[in-house]
Amino acid sequence: MSLAVLKSRALAGMEAPEVSVEVHLANGLPSFTIVGLPDTEVKESRDRVRAALQNCGFEMPARRITVNLAPADLPKESGRFDLPIALGILAASGQLPGDQLHHYEFAGELSLSGQLRPIRGALAMTFAMQRSKTGAPRAFILPHANADEAALVSEASIYPAHTLLEVCAHFAARASQTMLQRHQPMLPAPIFPYPDFSDVQGQQQARRALEVAAAGGHNVLMVGPPGAGKTMLASRFPGVLPPMSDEEALESAAVHSLGGNFKVEHWKRRPYRAPHQTASGVALVGGGNVPRPGEISLAHCGVLFLDEIAEFDRRVLDVLRQPMESGVISISRAARQAEFPARFQLIAAMNPCPCGYLGHASGRCRCTPDAVLRYHSRLSGPLLDRIDLQIEVAAMPPASLGRQADAGETTQRIAVRVAAAFALQLVRQGKSNQRLNNTEIEQHCRLEQHGEHLLHSAMLRLHWSARTYHRVLRVARSIADLAGSAAITHPHIAEAIQYRRVLREM
Repeated sequence: MSLAVLKSRALAGMEAPEVSVEVHLANGLPSFTIVGLPDTEVKESRDRVRAALQNCGFEMPARRITVNLAPADLPKESGRFDLPIALGILAASGQLPGDQLHHYEFAGELSLSGQLRPIRGALAMTFAMQRSKTGAPRAFILPHANADEAALVSEASIYPAHTLLEVCAHFAARASQTMLQRHQPMLPAPIFPYPDFSDVQGQQQARRALEVAAAGGHNVLMVGPPGAGKTMLASRFPGVLPPMSDEEALESAAVHSLGGNFKVEHWKRRPYRAPHQTASGVALVGGGNVPRPGEISLAHCGVLFLDEIAEFDRRVLDVLRQPMESGVISISRAARQAEFPARFQLIAAMNPCPCGYLGHASGRCRCTPDAVLRYHSRLSGPLLDRIDLQIEVAAMPPASLGRQADAGETTQRIAVRVAAAFALQLVRQGKSNQRLNNTEIEQHCRLEQHGEHLLHSAMLRLHWSARTYHRVLRVARSIADLAGSAAITHPHIAEAIQYRRVLREM
């Protein structure tokens, strides 16, 4: 047989469309051509495949070799097509039985010695293969280093291999002991190595606000002088979030698999991303010639912490506005489009003024009102509108430091209350309070008369937008859930209003 057809997968954002790897051997001067919109990495597979076949003891056919990656209009990138191309050459030249190849899909980069190197996106490829409705379900042969993440798709048949020779032996085997074995995932018990909230002394309001934020999935801005504990509080925040569901864990793992940095020991661990202030818009939202997920997608189902948020470029911050509302980010380039999930919780921290000491007891701030206003204006109004809780983190008085009485509750105790409040939300509406739309807010966030009057008065006095009005209602709903109250009362509304006034009062 001079023609062999194998199946593999490309990557297009979170999708992994099927690719047919067609290998044809013809008479003529020896050549090796790859067609089907391959990029440089795919074109270079010619040299990797040739060396791997020779070093594994196979013959490289001295014929005209044409490899077609179909469909032709789908861009192909990375070295994942090395393995199916090599197997296709062996099958087309009669060195490998090809009668069982159609039952499998293949992906793997080859070293010159024939070793299989890990690829990125293995989990997304396995998802797509399992959801495919074309024909009978196929098994997936891929590098051993990717086996654990691919096997997270429980129904998939995963056969890992270390070398090209192992894959060839699987199809040439006459005894079962020489065949590849189906991989069973070894998922570790979830470990959450976050620092404990009990390390935080004082800051009762900030800890309370973070508890409310964790219960309802709200975004938070902390404003305070250097050394007040803003970063310390943020680093402990992921530990009190509700446990990840299997669906959330798989979504998060798939995004990290696309970035090539998924580790099975991070299974069901809430992501915590803290990019530097010099990060570009592409670094935050994703992009590139081949679109890849950015920080907001890597923080999907977890926390994005922007320390010193006012030091970020304003245009960079404004790109967060749309994904904060929709939970997805769409990236369009001239030749490619991709969509990545981006449902994250934003925890931001900033100083109250350029020097950082506005309102400090030492009186050391010398910033002019115009300088303070310019500093605050680095956060646009629409972005601030999307941050539900805006709180002050004041400097701790020296007398309070080191006092055991000021030590806070443990992360575990706070997490229990947060989980109970979140469970109420799932029973009532099937989602967190932060994700309620306007119709659902009217249904689940009804106010008593006194609370409604207080909220309307605050809206008129503080000139809030309709978006802010609805966000205050969502926060009040979370406060009521933490209290176990079915109704939103006057104290719940009053507390929610207090979380929106920090920058206006400075």
